[in-house]
Amino acid sequence: MPIVGKMGFKKALIITDADLAKLGMAQLVADKLTAQGIDTAIFDKVQPNPTVGNVNAGLDALNAHGADLIVSLGGGSSHDCAKGVALVASTASEMTRFTIITDETRHVKMAIIDRHITPFLSVNDSDLMEGMPASLTAATGMDALTHAVEAYVSTIATPITDACAVKVVELIAKYLPTAVREPHNKKAREQMAYAQFLAGMAFNNASLGYVHAMAHQLGGFYDLPHGVCNALLLPHVQAFNMQVA
Repeated sequence: MPIVGKMGFKKALIITDADLAKLGMAQLVADKLTAQGIDTAIFDKVQPNPTVGNVNAGLDALNAHGADLIVSLGGGSSHDCAKGVALVASTASEMTRFTIITDETRHVKMAIIDRHITPFLSVNDSDLMEGMPASLTAATGMDALTHAVEAYVSTIATPITDACAVKVVELIAKYLPTAVREPHNKKAREQMAYAQFLAGMAFNNASLGYVHAMAHQLGGFYDLPHGVCNALLLPHVQAFNMQVA
């Protein structure tokens, strides 16, 4: 927080979900920002697979508070919503140039890709991830694995993205089962935090593939969890890809 306090911001809006707000995490961050002289408000209406309406509500909160800083607290949904609200935000959504917003009227997920929505600061605290339930840990872990695999087989992959992707697969294979079984295992949580961030570095440059193309359609139409869609589709798409490998 001292880093943010030195950047000259006057008013901040924390973008998060109701659960993190109830747990007091949002208020904890707000108090730390306030201690740095930054007047802080909280928008806790983020929903899974954030929608256009969700983003518009966040924009209204931003304008009402007059914020010049957006702080995203949570997972991919909070980060995506924050990117839609403004050009600064805190999964690997916290460090990529991508954001996914659902058009609730057409039941379609829309990808927004722009370097201007890349966060200027990202903090991954593995201690905060210990409260994740096993199902969410597994789903987000498979999302990170899919990011790595699709970046690795991408036609625009580079030696740099390949190095990141290979390390991700290694870390997830070793630590995801432990993180699912032992949610308070600090080593596993820390290594999974590295894995998802490295996966973001890989696909932020090499892009993704058919798994995400189909997962976004399923998620948009049926409002299904993104990581679960990826986990179900990944082996089938890779079997298809192997025909021309």
